[in-house]
Amino acid sequence: MTDWVGFLGVTMLWVKAAHVIFVIFLMAGLFMMPRFFVYHHQCPVGSEEDRKWIEREDRLRRIILNPSIILVWVLGLMLAFNGGYWSEGWFHGKLLLVLLLSGYHGWLIGYFKKLRRGERSLSESRLRLLNEVPGIAAAIIVILVIVRP
Repeated sequence: MTDWVGFLGVTMLWVKAAHVIFVIFLMAGLFMMPRFFVYHHQCPVGSEEDRKWIEREDRLRRIILNPSIILVWVLGLMLAFNGGYWSEGWFHGKLLLVLLLSGYHGWLIGYFKKLRRGERSLSESRLRLLNEVPGIAAAIIVILVIVRP
């Protein structure tokens, strides 16, 4: 019951629930965006279909990815301070992976901007491979948080 100790008190469970909800939204977006890129690569630059993919990717960025990553960070930091996890090894591993996923998010947004300009520097197979990054990171993060090795 030490999770109840801290400035959040009984609201800690609500904050934790919200954190998990927005992690799910973020992960959905991190899985969807590279898949969108694969399909986007299949249409000619400047075509009507190209413009539709740019619009879809922009909506995913604005409506799901960016708000979710902000809320995940805010809620996660609240939980970390509330629980005093800063000195625990499992938390260091989780924090490192979350930082890497945040960098991946930034890279996705950067690649979206390249596609919007008509630049296609990666192959479809490379994009499919990059689509595995969030799943692997999520599996390790869940193990770190639940098992706390």
